[in-house]
Amino acid sequence: MHRVFGAILGLFCFTSCDKTAAFHEFKSLPDHWQSDSAVVFKIEDLDTLARYNAFISLRNDNSYAFSNLFLITDMQFPNGKTITDTLEYEMARPDGTWMGSGFGDLKESKLWYKENIQFNETGTYTFSIKQAMRRNGDVDPIADLEGIRDVGLRIEKTKEQLNGSE
Repeated sequence: MHRVFGAILGLFCFTSCDKTAAFHEFKSLPDHWQSDSAVVFKIEDLDTLARYNAFISLRNDNSYAFSNLFLITDMQFPNGKTITDTLEYEMARPDGTWMGSGFGDLKESKLWYKENIQFNETGTYTFSIKQAMRRNGDVDPIADLEGIRDVGLRIEKTKEQLNGSE
């Protein structure tokens, strides 16, 4: 019930009067985020002359057992070129309290991914996000990561672009 309410509330908050987002979508995960399972977003029709900032949005609950999160991302251009990044995000403060916004046991974090980027090719861009968490001393990733409920991608025009278009 909490998950449904949180999803509805999140959808309402992000669809109401948001002029900065050129793209914003969440995908819900099953009970676990499998290490070999990528969350994929496909984006078309971005202004090839504009500059954007990209964010990864995450919703986690109290069953997430770590203070950080490692992700591997791929950004594939329409021509097939792919840029791969390994990212680390802090999810909790040193005292154990969750970062991000929200109430109850569900927190939402908006995390920097790419800054001031230009999508200068026409066509479909494909973004792939995988979790890459490992326990200390282990080589293999955690096969079934608990506590991450939703993964999102948000593409916003930069403030300079917004100010220039008003």
